[in-house]
Amino acid sequence: MCILSLMQLCFSSIVASVVQKLLLNFVTRPKLPLNASHPVFSDDARPGVLQRVGSAAANVVLLPYYTFNYLVSSTPEGATSQLADNSLLVLLIMIHYRKCFSTNESIPTNNVYTMDSNTNDKDAPVFHDNPYCKALNSAKDIQYDRADVEGNAQNGPVVRLSFALLFDALGRFLNDEIPVLLLYSLVHGNCDFQEYVLVRTDLDTLLMPILETLYNASRKTSNQIYMLLIILLILSQDSTFNASVHKLVLPGVPWYHERLMHQTSMGSLMVVILIQTIKYNLSKLRDVYLHTNCLAILANMAPHVHRLSAYASQRLVSLFDMLSRKYAKLAELKNDKSLKVISDQMEADNIADDMSTELHIYTDFLRIVLEIINAILTYALPRNPEVVYAVLHRQEVFEPFKNHPRFNELLENIYTVLDFFNSRMDMQQLDGEWSVDKVLEVINKTCRSWRGEGMKMFTQLRFTYEQESHPEEFFIPYAWRLVLSRGFSFNPSAINLFPVEIHLEDAPAGEQKV
Repeated sequence: MCILSLMQLCFSSIVASVVQKLLLNFVTRPKLPLNASHPVFSDDARPGVLQRVGSAAANVVLLPYYTFNYLVSSTPEGATSQLADNSLLVLLIMIHYRKCFSTNESIPTNNVYTMDSNTNDKDAPVFHDNPYCKALNSAKDIQYDRADVEGNAQNGPVVRLSFALLFDALGRFLNDEIPVLLLYSLVHGNCDFQEYVLVRTDLDTLLMPILETLYNASRKTSNQIYMLLIILLILSQDSTFNASVHKLVLPGVPWYHERLMHQTSMGSLMVVILIQTIKYNLSKLRDVYLHTNCLAILANMAPHVHRLSAYASQRLVSLFDMLSRKYAKLAELKNDKSLKVISDQMEADNIADDMSTELHIYTDFLRIVLEIINAILTYALPRNPEVVYAVLHRQEVFEPFKNHPRFNELLENIYTVLDFFNSRMDMQQLDGEWSVDKVLEVINKTCRSWRGEGMKMFTQLRFTYEQESHPEEFFIPYAWRLVLSRGFSFNPSAINLFPVEIHLEDAPAGEQKV
């Protein structure tokens, strides 16, 4: 019997067993067993399934077991965390290979397959979906299996484990880059796990470590920041999630040092941290992709904002002010006549083109921020008096863009709100000067009579995440870099998969540039 047929007979159950065991090692963090043996070889006196399959197929199927044994030290010290961490590394390596190579006859030993005029079609290589990735994506909660409820039988073995324990384990260790990649893989690929996360009432278990990591972005790798933002973007695609985060009130945020945060909502904290991430990126990384992801999350949240805090509201208007000043500076430089006296005309043209491109990017950013503010005022104004106060307090920042062709329609709505509340403020008979509390009191009363008259209804911005067509080009090198960063003794000079720029003996784990 050919290897492919034999693999089809036994592969599914063994793959499910491998993925389940590696996940359980991460979740339960058991101590490293001494003199451990692999039951897949033989359960009793009868020959094990892999002995019946044959050595070639066994080597392919048991690759995770072999790699796992190589990565885990036999010393008992630190065995608990090492076993869990390295199990997770093995799992990440396996799931991010998108294709599995096989042929009808044998697996080439030189890892190279060439086609010529004498090659028979039946001998051509056949590529299959990664079975480990499929097993992870189809994993089910052992406490609630939708198939049992719907009466649909599962095709083949399925990975079953407690999503509750997995959720809690991820929450405990998201300060580490490796569990972040696992969480991304689960919320993107496993619909059941994503749904489980979205219905949890204690979303702070995952969101607090995510936001704390973003808060400390300067000490993290750019890839880790990307993964966390994509996770938030995927979750923010769900309206229930966006509503839930504003109802979840935090007693305090001990790791946030700029100011005390007492009794603030998770949604308000998310807005603050995302805006801080944008500001950090603007000053340090200058990465358009990162900017876009942060603004996309805020845009998805905007129509569902509820009782946004004063601090978060102020930061939102300040974000528009900051981007507008950057936009104005770029526009001024673009029109600067000094560019015209550069002797090298090609250099002058290149500078002008770069400025035009950057100006266009900031125009898009400003429009998204205006869309965010507009969505809050259009769909959630009565529930957000602090946003109204922040817009009233800084209304001068919108004036330069009132007649801008890209912004004028959105600003019409904002000025409709400003005119309504300004007129109500002017009608108040007040003894003495206005104070913040008095202004808010009037705003709260006026919000009750707000009916949205004169507001134009725009299509809500809704951003979704789609993985690129060849994700392995990013994830395979990324997963192996994580392996290297943990100090495993590979020879960097022999690595051809990606360029290695670190010295393993010098680089602390997790601090290398990815």
